[in-house]
Amino acid sequence: MKNAFIYHTTLLFTCSTLLLGCGKTDNPRANSANNSTATTSATDYIPIGIAFAQTSNIALLGQEGTDGVKIAEKYFNDKGGINGKPIKLIFQDTGADEVGAVNAFQNLINHNKVVGIIGPTLSQQAFSADPIAERNQVPVIGASNTAKGIPEIGDYVARVSASVTVVAPYAVKAAIKQNPNIKKVAVFYAHNDAFNKSETEIFQRTVKDLKLDLVTVQKFQTTDTDFQTQASNAINFKPDLVIISGLAVDGGNLVKQLRELGYQGLIVGGNGFNTSHIFSVCKALCDGIIIAQAYSPVYPSAINTAFRQAYQAQYHKDPSQVSAQSFAALQVYVEALQSLDKKSQINKLTLPQLRTELNQQLLTGTYQTPLGEIAFTPVGDVIQKEFYVAQLQMEPNGIKGKFAFLNIK
Repeated sequence: MKNAFIYHTTLLFTCSTLLLGCGKTDNPRANSANNSTATTSATDYIPIGIAFAQTSNIALLGQEGTDGVKIAEKYFNDKGGINGKPIKLIFQDTGADEVGAVNAFQNLINHNKVVGIIGPTLSQQAFSADPIAERNQVPVIGASNTAKGIPEIGDYVARVSASVTVVAPYAVKAAIKQNPNIKKVAVFYAHNDAFNKSETEIFQRTVKDLKLDLVTVQKFQTTDTDFQTQASNAINFKPDLVIISGLAVDGGNLVKQLRELGYQGLIVGGNGFNTSHIFSVCKALCDGIIIAQAYSPVYPSAINTAFRQAYQAQYHKDPSQVSAQSFAALQVYVEALQSLDKKSQINKLTLPQLRTELNQQLLTGTYQTPLGEIAFTPVGDVIQKEFYVAQLQMEPNGIKGKFAFLNIK
């Protein structure tokens, strides 16, 4: 059983407005009568909620998640869905803030009557929105939430996105492998974002564990566009390595301004750099950025090959990490529902019963996904075997680039 999550007081008013009420109970039949119908028998499909950012400054990241689940929806429905019944994705825009994510979760749970949710886009949003799902006993799988503490939010919260604690150190070690003379390190992070605050703690700890000299820590915000002051301050320390925890737009602009001011050393980007959208921000100056990843398009498995081919046919490029994790999140729901249907005939379950039994089922499975084999810890964190490090390689025109995978074995 997971540790109890202490809810933020800012959510109390929000919870009081929920149609299902905030009182958690071990008896799923105690939920609202509006949720007592067997949704899977009353409709021609099984609804799964997608709470990704479709607007705001993180819409590019949200779009990559959307691309991944759409590929998965077609892939699994073409294979028969849930023992003959198709799944249907119900989308709600979270925007970039916590309020948007909370509203999206409320709509998916109370209005759309989904059996489970994938999302939200940011860890910052998850800390506010996931308790809504927990209170209403609705399973939620994070596809891009890597901050420390996400699965511990509650019994109904899991994720397929590996914790930054596991992934981040690979990138720093890869940088040292490229330049064994690295001594001085400058760190930048977006202090207004929960994930980036969590990630920079791991990066800074890794720097110290490797006996490197952390010469400066510079803060910025994800909404910033001018980084001249922070970049100049860091360059004055003459670092051999720069580590940045930010999102694609702010992080890419920071890289650009560091290079324009004369910094020539290696740069490690955090998980927010795991998107081809960064190419259009720092362009040719993106070249050489090192990024640890939980996904490789060339991972040798049948389902990854099928996913990659479908993604390339639809979007004319290789899938990103977020797209692959979103595909994997929907795959977990589909395979858990298939297994549950064989045991319990899900069309005979009430919606609260289905949500509860689905949550129990998905945590017990092992899944062969584009990420490789994954499973879940009892607390709902992903267990993943394979990790990678890529280095951005830009074409001379600075318009196109690719993630070139490094040997980190």
